[in-house]
Amino acid sequence: MTETLILNGTETITLEQIKETIKAKSVELLHLQFVDLEGILKHVTVTTEQLEDVVEGKMMFDGSSIKGFSPINKSDLYLQPDLSTFAVLPWTQEEGYAEARFLCSVKNPDGTLFEGDTRNVLKKTMDRAADKGFTISVGPELEFFLFKTDEKGYATQEISDRAGYFEPSPHDLGERVRLEIYRALKAMGFTIEASHHEVAEGQHEINFKYADALTAADLSTTYKWVVKTVAQKFGLHATFMPKPVFGINGSGMHVNMSFFEGSENAFFDPSDELQLSEKAYQFIAGVLKNVQSFAAVTNPLVNSYKRLVPGYEAPCYLAWSASNRSALIRIPAKKGLATRVELRCPDPSSNPYLTFAVIAEAGLDGIEKGLEAPAPINEDIFHMTDERRAELGIENLPGSLKEAIRELELSEFAYKALGDHVYNEYVSMKKAEWDSYRTAVHSWEIENYQSKF
Repeated sequence: MTETLILNGTETITLEQIKETIKAKSVELLHLQFVDLEGILKHVTVTTEQLEDVVEGKMMFDGSSIKGFSPINKSDLYLQPDLSTFAVLPWTQEEGYAEARFLCSVKNPDGTLFEGDTRNVLKKTMDRAADKGFTISVGPELEFFLFKTDEKGYATQEISDRAGYFEPSPHDLGERVRLEIYRALKAMGFTIEASHHEVAEGQHEINFKYADALTAADLSTTYKWVVKTVAQKFGLHATFMPKPVFGINGSGMHVNMSFFEGSENAFFDPSDELQLSEKAYQFIAGVLKNVQSFAAVTNPLVNSYKRLVPGYEAPCYLAWSASNRSALIRIPAKKGLATRVELRCPDPSSNPYLTFAVIAEAGLDGIEKGLEAPAPINEDIFHMTDERRAELGIENLPGSLKEAIRELELSEFAYKALGDHVYNEYVSMKKAEWDSYRTAVHSWEIENYQSKF
């Protein structure tokens, strides 16, 4: 892959710099990207001759054709690009030709932010945190699987390799794919911290540096797109489905979050036994209090709840610990500016804008109400008896999407965090998804019932 100008989402980028890059890299096409309610990336492509109109937010699209957006009688919406997300796409570069992209927020015709745009939902959460003196720092960890494809390019059920955790080549056949993903991400402005084979066969992870919440969500969205695009060039299908294979670990999106007050980490207190501040304990308490009500956001699929079962490193019990990976919340060992709270239940099929918003809102709820965190649980929760968990007062996450939707419907917290439009559209969408699953006849039923009865 040819090298591109590195444009990091945390830097300030001017229109003049973008024009210079477009000229230097012979960029001809611009992809204006945004996400739907589920976090699925969409884009419209225009020529660079339209750059001025693009930057002024004059590019219109039909919102009624996007899941969860607008009714047909109010369908006109506009895209407002975030200049800091401009990036030349390394896999498009040829001699004298290239393509680039912007991530965009969605606006109403009157110029106000469209409340159905989940990027705007996260912006409002960040504004609310800022009113309290906080900036939100997020470091997500997105795992994925690589599957072989058939002669038509469609995904099969054949895993790409049989390697295990941290195994190198020749066992890790995905090493070359991860290298090309790394190169593409780096060229697009990512700071990559680690790349490795994960625990399950065919499972991988590439970690990128933390950022403010909006930039982290933009990076997560871009990461998923790049991973899929590069994998396809190797004849593989990358999936962020949380549990694609029965009997082995599923894929998570652990979310590391901290609040900063100016340049100081608000979660760090060197005088505390665990070096956690009062605000950190309150944040933990807020997340534990509200997590059942927002699980349908962080774990949005029927398949999500097949990952959240004991025995596969996926936490399903409401507890926290300074080190225990069987707990829902873990406090990583690094402290000082690196002090953070890691929520381990979210999965990478979730919309990162909504996921980061509800986690931050839950933490803010705990801080505002001065909630008290329960005692940490340092025992292996997976291997506790039901009686021992009951003795310690450890509750469960919802056991299915149906249960999670029910919790979401009853939650005033989730309604306030998501806003009227997104909340109602999301609940409606998820109820329809569950009903479709509930009424479908699955292969398990055919295998177990057809010949027997």
